[in-house]
Amino acid sequence: MAVSSSTAAPSSATGPATPGPIAGRTADGPVALTSRAPHVPADRLVAEMVPPPRFGSVRFDNYIPDPNQPSQAQAVTTLGTFAAGLGGPAAGGTGRKRWFRREAKAAAPAGPRGVYLDGGYGVGKTHLLASLWHATTAAPEQKAFGTFVELTNLVGALGFQQTVQTLSGHKLLCIDEFELDDPGDTVLVSTLLGKLVDAGVTVAATSNTLPGKLGEGRFAAADFLREIQGLSAHFHPLRIDGEDYRHRGLPQAPSPYDDDTVKRVAHATDGASYDAFPDLLDHLSKVHPSRYGAMCDGIGAVCLTGVAPVPDQSTALRLVVLADRLYDREVPVLASGRPFDELFSEEMLNGGYRKKYFRAISRLTALARDAKGLVEG
Repeated sequence: MAVSSSTAAPSSATGPATPGPIAGRTADGPVALTSRAPHVPADRLVAEMVPPPRFGSVRFDNYIPDPNQPSQAQAVTTLGTFAAGLGGPAAGGTGRKRWFRREAKAAAPAGPRGVYLDGGYGVGKTHLLASLWHATTAAPEQKAFGTFVELTNLVGALGFQQTVQTLSGHKLLCIDEFELDDPGDTVLVSTLLGKLVDAGVTVAATSNTLPGKLGEGRFAAADFLREIQGLSAHFHPLRIDGEDYRHRGLPQAPSPYDDDTVKRVAHATDGASYDAFPDLLDHLSKVHPSRYGAMCDGIGAVCLTGVAPVPDQSTALRLVVLADRLYDREVPVLASGRPFDELFSEEMLNGGYRKKYFRAISRLTALARDAKGLVEG
């Protein structure tokens, strides 16, 4: 079962949490992530559904299309028109759009009623999706941006009905990396989107390919439209051609450091955390994945000792979520033990969730490279 389907009771607290001193820091050492089990108020979970810091400054005008791929420039034009339509007079100032209304209209709005960005990795789909969020004229509380996993985690934390009620007043919902590898979660989110579409919410999404079709040199539009079943008519697939990073293979992970180096850096780096990797994996099983972002609040670097292959798939999927939250926040990761490209077994890398594991390896490897400066500094 995917970790994104897990449930947990939402906190009874109200109001967004405010970052304070790094919890768990002592006079003679860094914080331990294993000391953190934040209870995140429901309104904070929704308020944090914005483009992550890595994509906070992206815009259509700083997306650089490949001149050899005309579909990339066309995507910028189409999405710019789409954003203008969402913020224009047709919206009526009510936050409810006519894009999805089922009744016949004498003058239907031009352009797509919903959009799905269809392309391989490394072509800038997330950049474009975040740019759409930024370009849409609406207050931040009227638009939401999150990955598919974050959306299912929100349902797990709030419950289905409260999630529908909370998101139905939004003007725009952007879903990055719509997952097609977990049938249960796909049906869950498809049902959720049906409710939101009926409430007038405009939806834009990107997606990944089904695991069995990796490396085939094709795109996932047909798979996406089939999996979201009755919602297919609401989405216009927008193809974005370009080289898929999977054809270039995984980057080689940097060599791990020794335990003493990791400990030294953890104690010398402001805002660093310091944990034994097995202890962290155990702790993740006790914290709802929707709270992993809050668990990283104020962390400037993650230092881990004893990195080893994860023991089972549930543990692996939780680690994927943590890797995503660290990557979004650009937190460097310094580790001893085994390199990150040895985290997942061959069985996992050949199984139904392999796309998630490849992404986690790629992201942790990038963060490990970022940590090199901490050692040399």
